[in-house]
Parts: sequence; structure tokens; C-alpha cells
Amino acid sequence: MSDDGARIDRLEMRLTEQDRAIEDLNRTITEQWRIIDRLTRQVAVLTEHVEEAAARTESRGAPEPPPPHY
Repeated sequence: MSDDGARIDRLEMRLTEQDRAIEDLNRTITEQWRIIDRLTRQVAVLTEHVEEAAARTESRGAPEPPPPHY
């Protein structure tokens, strides 16, 4: 009977450790998704700014003058 009790104790400890690991992983993944979401929005805004700047440059019609060292 004591072997069964020790086995159950080991299984319960293992289950507790696995639950803790799952909770830690869940917190990590949730935080990573928040970061990814924020960065995705930032990239979208920056892409929009670059496209607007390119459109303004194209609408001027004149080619960009060469740099002063030419």
C-alpha cells in the first residue's frame, strides 16, 4: 500500500509541476502575442507613412537631384 501512496504522491507532484509549466508558457505566449500585435500595428503605420512619402515625391514629377558630391 505504501508503494501506491508514494506513486500517487509522485504523480500529484508531477501534475502540479506540469500545471505550473503550462501556466508559465501561457503567460509567455500571451505576452508575445501582445508584442506581436503592437509591432504589426507599428509596421502598418510606418508602411503607410512611407507610401505617402513616396506618393508625394512621385507627384512632384521632377526627378530627385543628384547628391552634392556628384
